[in-house]
Amino acid sequence: MNWLLVGPIALPLGAAVIGFCLRGRDSAQRAVSLIAALGLAGVATKLLAVVWQNGITVSQMGGWPAPFGITLVADHLSSAMVAVTAVIGLATVIYSFGNTPPGEISYALHPLVHALLAGVCGAFLAGDIFNLYVWFEVMLIASFALLVLGGTRSQLDGAVRYAALSLIATTLLLSGIGLLYGITGTLNMADLHLRVQEVENQGLLTVVAVLFIIAFGIKSAVFPLFFWLPASYHTPKAAVSAIFSGLLTKVGVYALMRVFTLIFTHDVGYTHELLLWVAGATMVTGVLGAASQNELRRILSFHIISQIGYMILGIALFTEFGILGGVFYIIHHIIVKANLFFVAGAADRISGSTDLSRLGGLYRDRPLLALLFFVPAFSLAGFPPLSGFWAKLLLIQASIEASEFVIAGVALAVGLMTAYSMTKIWLNAFWKARPADAGPPPMPLPIRLRMLLLGPITGLAALTLAIGLYAKPLYSVAERAARELMDPSHYVEAVLDTDHPAQRQVIGRPPAQ
Repeated sequence: MNWLLVGPIALPLGAAVIGFCLRGRDSAQRAVSLIAALGLAGVATKLLAVVWQNGITVSQMGGWPAPFGITLVADHLSSAMVAVTAVIGLATVIYSFGNTPPGEISYALHPLVHALLAGVCGAFLAGDIFNLYVWFEVMLIASFALLVLGGTRSQLDGAVRYAALSLIATTLLLSGIGLLYGITGTLNMADLHLRVQEVENQGLLTVVAVLFIIAFGIKSAVFPLFFWLPASYHTPKAAVSAIFSGLLTKVGVYALMRVFTLIFTHDVGYTHELLLWVAGATMVTGVLGAASQNELRRILSFHIISQIGYMILGIALFTEFGILGGVFYIIHHIIVKANLFFVAGAADRISGSTDLSRLGGLYRDRPLLALLFFVPAFSLAGFPPLSGFWAKLLLIQASIEASEFVIAGVALAVGLMTAYSMTKIWLNAFWKARPADAGPPPMPLPIRLRMLLLGPITGLAALTLAIGLYAKPLYSVAERAARELMDPSHYVEAVLDTDHPAQRQVIGRPPAQ
């Protein structure tokens, strides 16, 4: 057993269990939460370093060889996703210390956050399609519980929509998994890559692929399956909104990227063309929805939808450069979007509202917060030299190279509309004078509280600047990930150990003489 692969799942799961056992002992619970988040960051960093140095890393649980047992796999994509998950998890834990006072839902917040992190990391490392579903469900249960913490009417309303659409997605996903198993006789993703090539009824396989598009599309919040997201993401505490915005939909995008490069590549002219149309429609509807809103977290929620379209575009192009741009975009967006929700939470804590009509004067009263908003906001819009500029540039260049000029134009136009939304927030929340009916100017926060709120925001903003000013490390990781996704032979060979007789039979190789 490779503990570097088990660690990103076991650490947060253990923290969740211990955290629930420590209910009522707030200081001890927070200490466990912080230690576990730091541990996850350390293990995730080490895992990424090992994969970078040694290549794809595999662990067969219980000693059962693939494709018969549970397999954990870390390639450059999954290890990078686990690493950025750990960063967001640590930032969320620290931010929540300042955003959620002791005794106010904090008894369940930290254990549930770690349960969510376990589900996310498990999904990224799963080597078979059924365990991918299992970790999706762990993530769903934790996220639903986080969504209703506090029990307000808006939270319950958003949670009902979230749960209803998630149950539909789960039903479709299980149906697709059942059909796929019936067609191929396996659920291990490396083995599926080989088995789908032998399926005679390719039309049925395309139907199964569409089921997966719909199921993972709901979880990714793509057009027209996104309405649950803006109805729910603005309702919980800012720390919860931030980790939701950074991670939940990206697990769906990751799943689409994995299965539509490793498994469903038999009918690219149909499946990936469908994804291309979905990408364009998602970009446009999301940005138009954001332009129509006047509440800070609702605007940011619609922009999650819009930016998901860029990620789906990378998958739909189905070129190595397109996948590279998609991977780069996912990691950039996780950091930027979580940070924007952190800023929204800080603005709410300072001013008592996130409605733009009741905000104002933050540039004068909180110049550091204004600067920290500017970095992720205009990175999201694609301004140089921030990380979003390179992410959008890569995808637009990949679209042009693939002769998809219309979608390249759509991506550019949506970037301009995103800049409009971010400028709208800047002018109303930070630049204009504080409205007379908004009450007295904000009182200074205690130094400890300011550090807890602004520390994670500063760290993520610095990371955004670092990626923008020196994009080569992330570009190199994305490049290797794209190469592995477009040529799955290394993944298959790593998972299906050809020294095992049963596995030699599976991949059609004769026994060793």
